[in-house]
Amino acid sequence: MGRKPRYLSSLLLGAAFVIPALTTGCAEHHYYRAYDPDHGDYHTWNNNETVYYQQWETTNHYDHRDFKDRDKNQQKQYYDWRHQHVNDHDRDHDHDKDHDHDHDNDKH
Repeated sequence: MGRKPRYLSSLLLGAAFVIPALTTGCAEHHYYRAYDPDHGDYHTWNNNETVYYQQWETTNHYDHRDFKDRDKNQQKQYYDWRHQHVNDHDRDHDHDKDHDHDHDNDKH
């Protein structure tokens, strides 16, 4: 009987170290999907959407607040703005690539 308590305490001690390590990685991702009723689509709130949202807040001089805490009118304003800026970041990236490509042609 002397072995069971030691085995059990070792198992509990090991679990005390392993469980926090396993759950820490899950805490970093707080992605969620929000439905846009006027445009009939979902917005996945990840790092990409957060960049757009913060840009919208800055453009409209709003203090930062979680999107879920905004009233329906402000959420609609964001969705309307977001649909007008669907690929802004991608277009800027493509523009930079085209600009670099033009410089490459000048060298030849």
